[in-house]
This record gives sequence, structure tokens and C-alpha cells, in this order.
Amino acid sequence: MFSLTRFTDETIREHLARQARQPFSYAEVGASNDPSPPPGYTIDHNRVLLGHGASVFERACDALRRWEMFNLGWVQLCWPSTPIAVGATVGVLVYVLRLWSLNACRVVYTLDDEGEVKLFGFAYGTLPDHAERGEERFSIQWERRNDSVWYDLRALSRPHLVVSRIGYPYTRRLQRRFAAESLKAMVRAAT
Repeated sequence: MFSLTRFTDETIREHLARQARQPFSYAEVGASNDPSPPPGYTIDHNRVLLGHGASVFERACDALRRWEMFNLGWVQLCWPSTPIAVGATVGVLVYVLRLWSLNACRVVYTLDDEGEVKLFGFAYGTLPDHAERGEERFSIQWERRNDSVWYDLRALSRPHLVVSRIGYPYTRRLQRRFAAESLKAMVRAAT
């Protein structure tokens, strides 16, 4: 959904309520957690060291729960109070080139694993109005062997709407920008 003016909160809520009843816009639901991604998708994998130890891990998990990775200025999450739970629907509001874009996503799965690598996070998938098709996984990883804590961002995407196909080079640039700024936002939030 695109507009020359910022969407009102009411418009955003109504749009997300309609999208929440829709199926995902792609068939490979859960693919972002598969080590062998499906063909036809662009794969982006970015990660950054947040620090070391339990306190960094807890701060990073709290930041993820607050959706801090979207606190970027040109990108806003609608709504950061949304709990990270399977089925939760959110909107990603983007402002670029004097144009507002609202893209709906639904949480596909959550991660909360103990083990050699303690893992917390989730993935969301695109809904029919989203400019792209695919999933994005956001996770905090605590590698106990060396006590390091990482923010890990993995995305599988391909163009969905005509505008994203036509503007694919620019879309890719925005995806790379989001990844880089998301990593910086999580470093700020966790330290």
C-alpha cells in the first residue's frame, strides 16, 4: 500500500486487520529456518557481535521484544507493542523518495532454544499487500563456547508487486540499507 501522505493510525489499524485475515503471499512458510533455502529467492544474511555474557543477551532479547531493530527513522513498526507471538500481524511503515509504503507481515514462528547456542527470536512472513514475498528472521544468539552474543538477521525475498519488480535495483538497495541500520540499532539497544 502506497501513499504520498503518511497513513493515519486508524488507516493503518484497519489495513492490518484486513491483512491479518489473509494467507501468506508465498508457499514456503518457515523457509527462513531451513538451512537449504528454496530456489528463486534472494538470500541476505547479516550478523553483528553485540558483546559477551548473560546481561548482554538479556538486553538484546528485551530490545528484540520491543522491535528496536525497526527504530530507524525512515522505517517504523506498527506497532512496537505487538507481542512476539505466532500469528501476530504488524505493519512496516517506510518513508523513501517522498512516498509512504505500508507492508503487512505475520509472525511465522518463534525461537527460544537452550543448548550450546542459546537462541531467542522470531521470523515474520509477508502478506498479500507487501511489495516483496518471503520471510525475515530476527534472532539473538548466545554462543556459550566463547560467551559471545550476536544479532542475526536472515531474509529470503523476491519481488511481489509490479513496482518492486520494476524498481528491483532500488529495492535491493533499501534491503541492504535496512539490514545495516538494523544491526546498528541492535548494537545501540544492547550496549
